[in-house]
Amino acid sequence: MRQLLALFLFQLSAALTAAALTVAAYNVENYTLADRMVDGVFRPAYPKPEKEKIALRQVITGMAPDILAIEEMGPQAFLDDFQRELKQAGQDFPHAVVLEAADADRHVAVLSKVPFKEVRRHAKVPVTYFGQPEVVKRGVLEVVFATAAGDFSLFVVHLKSKHTERKDDPESAQQRALEAEAVRDLVLARHPDPAKGKFIVCGDWNDTRNSRPVQAMQKRGETIIGELVPAADSRGEEWTHFYRRDATYRRIDYLMVSPALKSLVADGRAKIWDGPGAPAASDHRAVYLQLRVDPVR
Repeated sequence: MRQLLALFLFQLSAALTAAALTVAAYNVENYTLADRMVDGVFRPAYPKPEKEKIALRQVITGMAPDILAIEEMGPQAFLDDFQRELKQAGQDFPHAVVLEAADADRHVAVLSKVPFKEVRRHAKVPVTYFGQPEVVKRGVLEVVFATAAGDFSLFVVHLKSKHTERKDDPESAQQRALEAEAVRDLVLARHPDPAKGKFIVCGDWNDTRNSRPVQAMQKRGETIIGELVPAADSRGEEWTHFYRRDATYRRIDYLMVSPALKSLVADGRAKIWDGPGAPAASDHRAVYLQLRVDPVR
């Protein structure tokens, strides 16, 4: 009897593992032409250095995600390059999409090993900023995936950074909050009842957990939109971004799941990658989780 029980538990565990879908969010730090210091020399409009690209491939190979949400990707040609080099490294993502929105330099994108059911490019999500019509600078990329547990949506979001040229909006706090509220309203328009709709909102939100933008993404009035999935690295540390100028560490990258999807997150937690490649690849660290769902391939 014990042997039969042990065999049953082993088979159950294997079945659950086989059905797990790994979803990651990663700011790859200027995978495009950008002004940068390379080996102590200032290089204007310079591509991401090869040693950083090698480190990126190490990170992604280590996580082996099925779905990879990306921030700070360049235009289509850069995503094509990234996709090709990942395939050469053993990580084949045949499905790819990039959203080119108001920010001409840095885009959000998705690479996936499972097919897209639907793609929606929300390039002009409106906001009103100091009485003037604006848009969420990097837009919102929405990708829908079919699974045996029903469809789920992935919303990739890169909110406004703290860089600002306006003295009346220090650290772009108001602009970032307005973007967060616009994104939240878009998500609710697509999933009016988050208790029933399955979705993840993820990416670099450029603010800390108790800030207005991060709080706004999770709730509107009494409606709970989603919950931040707890995340930590192998040492229990929770930071995802190293700000070199001030030598500070903070958590600004998130995976938020809808109430309807929460129970399908394996162990109810996410992980922050601190393995090979992490220090050299980007000023951000990747966040990833497993969903106990079986994708329709």
